[in-house]
Amino acid sequence: MKRSTGLTLGALFLGALLVIGFLGFRLSAEMSAAGKDSALETETSEDPGIDGELAYNPPSMDDVPEGPEGEAIKRGFDLVNNTSEVLWSEAATAEDGRERVNGLSCTSCHAGAGLEKDSSSLVGMTAAYPMYIGRSGQIVTIEERINGCMVRSMDGEKFADDDEDLDAMVAYFKYISEGVPVGAEMPWRHTNSMDDMPVPNVEDGESLYKQSCIACHAEDGSGIGSNSGPALWGEDSFNDGAGMGRITKMAGYLQNNMPKGGEGTLSDQEAADLAAYVLMHDRPEWKGHDKDWPNGGRPNDIITKERREQIQNGTIDWEEVLKPVEK
Repeated sequence: MKRSTGLTLGALFLGALLVIGFLGFRLSAEMSAAGKDSALETETSEDPGIDGELAYNPPSMDDVPEGPEGEAIKRGFDLVNNTSEVLWSEAATAEDGRERVNGLSCTSCHAGAGLEKDSSSLVGMTAAYPMYIGRSGQIVTIEERINGCMVRSMDGEKFADDDEDLDAMVAYFKYISEGVPVGAEMPWRHTNSMDDMPVPNVEDGESLYKQSCIACHAEDGSGIGSNSGPALWGEDSFNDGAGMGRITKMAGYLQNNMPKGGEGTLSDQEAADLAAYVLMHDRPEWKGHDKDWPNGGRPNDIITKERREQIQNGTIDWEEVLKPVEK
């Protein structure tokens, strides 16, 4: 009897220990989980990549790695920063050089080789591509986007698929895009557009150009250098298939980036007037207008040869040019 009672009490005691141990384990686990959640909330709230605006912090060219990768990045930088100068200097003849590229460089529109945040920055390009481009009507790779600029903004020739210079430009864009997640919202992109643009006054645009622009871009629009004052019209400027050939894009770019040292000082009307004056002048023609925007959505503000002539003779219908695209 005593032996049975002792066994029963021992069993109860052991059971009590097991229950206490289990409850202690549960409490410890819940406290640990709560601590992790708290730490995660603290980390998340301080992470600008999640709750805050994406930081603009491209790496310095001083930190380019050594070896073949670094050499490709440096070559890519040179091609972006001085496109025409580099390609012209390496062409067999002057004629070959001008067939390859006009007198501009990527920096003509993307200041500082695409590193300046507020001037059509190229930082994050490789995180944005491949992407769908309405003008092409298809998903476009970063290589195809570069070649799109070569034949439009540079009014020249595409790089071959196996061209080391194309690879070098991609290597440079990858380098300056380090730390930008794929698909991230980049607040510095797509800022150069004036979607609610006033009707331009070309005469006022001419006066403003002569007052503020000829020192860098020359009276005849030929410019003084691809980076110091690029050509705004004529054979060394972009053709009318380039993004800058759209007057709302040109006006937005001028307002955000010109004049140097006084960026953001042009009123909407002044930027519109100046854009109209610049785009009324003759420039190379894009031969593929009929193939652009194959899936619809073609913008109305493209200043083609016909539109240039209408501005010149005073018959342009600005309401037609500036009306929104029909969805």
